[in-house]
Amino acid sequence: MTTQQTALSKFLTGYTAEVTSGDGKSIKAASEKMAPGSEVFVASLPKNTLDDLVAAIVKLSESGLNAVPHIVARNIKDYATLDELLGRLVKDAGCDRALVLGGDRDEAVGEYSSSLELIETGLFEKHGIKKIYIGSYPEGHARIPDDVLEQAIRDKLAAAEKAGLEVELVTQFCFDAKPFIEMARRFRAQGITAPLRAGVAGPANRMTLIKYAMACGVGASLRALKERQDMAKNMIVGETPEGLLAELAEANEADPSLGLSGVHFFTFGSLIKSADFASEHMAG
Repeated sequence: MTTQQTALSKFLTGYTAEVTSGDGKSIKAASEKMAPGSEVFVASLPKNTLDDLVAAIVKLSESGLNAVPHIVARNIKDYATLDELLGRLVKDAGCDRALVLGGDRDEAVGEYSSSLELIETGLFEKHGIKKIYIGSYPEGHARIPDDVLEQAIRDKLAAAEKAGLEVELVTQFCFDAKPFIEMARRFRAQGITAPLRAGVAGPANRMTLIKYAMACGVGASLRALKERQDMAKNMIVGETPEGLLAELAEANEADPSLGLSGVHFFTFGSLIKSADFASEHMAG
């Protein structure tokens, strides 16, 4: 195994992956393909209910995986709803961690519009949630200025520390290593020490990647993917994150102060492809 392969294998160890609560095929694949204790993040689409989310978390937990529900401020009606949801996740599924997000819908369904408001309710620690993930954006956010975005991260980290919650940052995906590395260095220069997990797009055809990247507001790195698409002149050509991850792994080896804690795969309905890719590269 070359030095690059060794670094990549180490970086992939303990990878996390994301599915949606209604994607039964990927939820089943997670139990078959991922190591016991692995973290599987569970998002809910607008058509899915909180009951769907709880059911998916229970199924993953029963498979020996650590399920990480997306708790989205703009999807929560009120304090009582959040209280009940967290209670069910902990009692029914033994859940002890969550990804806390503001949400992208234009109008909140209830009284919360930001993840900070959820953290400040005190309900996470009340129910025994020990760790939260907070989203971060290597290429910025389409609707939020960079300075506001990064101040919000500092505010959320402070609120989580006050609540006694362990925190890890997890990023939106992009297709270039440079934004990840620059953001990590910027955070460390600001005194932010929380581990930073790099979100990447799992293996998929380029048309799928471009579709999701546009929907998620992925920025400058999307141009590079489109250029490769145009050069290929074939909308079904596949794309894997091998080059991107190798670059991140080597950068983290060379400069451990970056604090990159590992890889988070956005699987776009095919967790199998991401899990198989990870297994192949961890085995060398």
